[in-house]
Amino acid sequence: MKAYDLAELAVRNLKESVLRNSLTTVGISVGVASLVAMLSLGIGLQQLATRRLVKSGLFDTVVVTSRRDLRNFNRGDDSGGGPAPAESPALDEPARQQIEKLPNVVEAYPDLRFITSFTYDDKPHLTMVAGIPSSYKTNDAFEGLQGSFFSAETAPEVILQKTFAGELLGKTAKPGTDEAPVAQLAAPLLGKEMTMRYAERVSAPEAPDITPQTQTGLHPLGAGDEASTYSIVSHELKVKIVGVTDLDPDSMRGPVRARVLLPLKLVESLHVVQPTALRDTTQAASKVPTYSTVSVRVKDPARIQRVEDAVKKMGFNTFSMLDATRSLRRFFAVLDLFLGIFGSLALAVASIGIVNTLVMAILERRREIGIMKAIGASDGDVKKLFFAEAGVMGALGGALGVALGWTIGRVINAGTNIYLKRQELAPEQIWFVPWWLVVGAIIFAIIISFISGLYPAARAARLDPVQALRYE
Repeated sequence: MKAYDLAELAVRNLKESVLRNSLTTVGISVGVASLVAMLSLGIGLQQLATRRLVKSGLFDTVVVTSRRDLRNFNRGDDSGGGPAPAESPALDEPARQQIEKLPNVVEAYPDLRFITSFTYDDKPHLTMVAGIPSSYKTNDAFEGLQGSFFSAETAPEVILQKTFAGELLGKTAKPGTDEAPVAQLAAPLLGKEMTMRYAERVSAPEAPDITPQTQTGLHPLGAGDEASTYSIVSHELKVKIVGVTDLDPDSMRGPVRARVLLPLKLVESLHVVQPTALRDTTQAASKVPTYSTVSVRVKDPARIQRVEDAVKKMGFNTFSMLDATRSLRRFFAVLDLFLGIFGSLALAVASIGIVNTLVMAILERRREIGIMKAIGASDGDVKKLFFAEAGVMGALGGALGVALGWTIGRVINAGTNIYLKRQELAPEQIWFVPWWLVVGAIIFAIIISFISGLYPAARAARLDPVQALRYE
């Protein structure tokens, strides 16, 4: 039997019992819709988590640290291989520049932070300060920023964390009470100035004379060695408050765990004393800046491992969210598996409907089958006919199911965003249907339909044409 004749006969047979075949097709579409809706939800949640990590500046970032910090704890090679901690290179400015030139690296910036005092309204406030690069303007930690980002990379401006802003205004939230809204805290602070006191490290020959206004301390780092002597000089800087953010300094969502943020270029120009310089006498004597950590942004999260390997070859330790998210990816893989299994249950139920429909068709068309076999149709031709009918129902049901699942996902996503809006939260895309899921769902529905048609097709092929022609 030719394929065209087979298809024409299958469609004609399906039209004879439109209601029953339509209900079977609807059952298939409901099963496919449940499968598509559940898998698209799992995929959407996974993409949401990935987007938040990427936008937070964590997922595409490699944190580089010096192996020298391990030398007091480990005198030999550590488990990661490479040079011993005491023999490893210093994480200084030349090393940072070398890392920044590696392939697939967008930028490499140092982690500069220090504890200092700010004077506001004639009252001192001690807190942690950190410098952030201009690229953090697009970080999701600043989505709720009240005010503006820094106007320039060296502008004497600060962005305050909400709890520190409340402290400046004397509105520190008590335990068990809600914090004041960020907009309410920002209104009286934006545009105001504070005085920041900080300590600069200068080498002994460059140290200014000690005056009542400038406190200078000489710190000998080697007996009789003038080159290993440096001075700590106290300075004051007027800074302008340009923004207030709801960033939590103790959460992984933010770029840094600090309550006051300054432009990174400004912090670098201040030459503030860093803990690494005080711990390491050779670094303290050097004019080359050294860092405790350097954050490396990678062009593509998929290339993080390459960058990590290259940095490790330079003699440094690395850490990235890629290492920490392996368990997260495993969780989503298991979640997608379970969602797919539960979504397939409805399709399994629909397959029973296909079997029932085709078995009923055999009983109704026994005489027709007998005539077909009497005029020369083989058992294979009869099987192909029933397989064709099952495949048509599977294809139609799969296409309708994908459309229905897409609609269900849209409704769920819209309802979720309405709820988030009522909670004063930003809308999110928690549902996503990739093209491979559309194609895969239709093919899966057709395969299930073919499997469901195995028994009816075999039963129809086994009919004795003599007995079939006697059937009335």
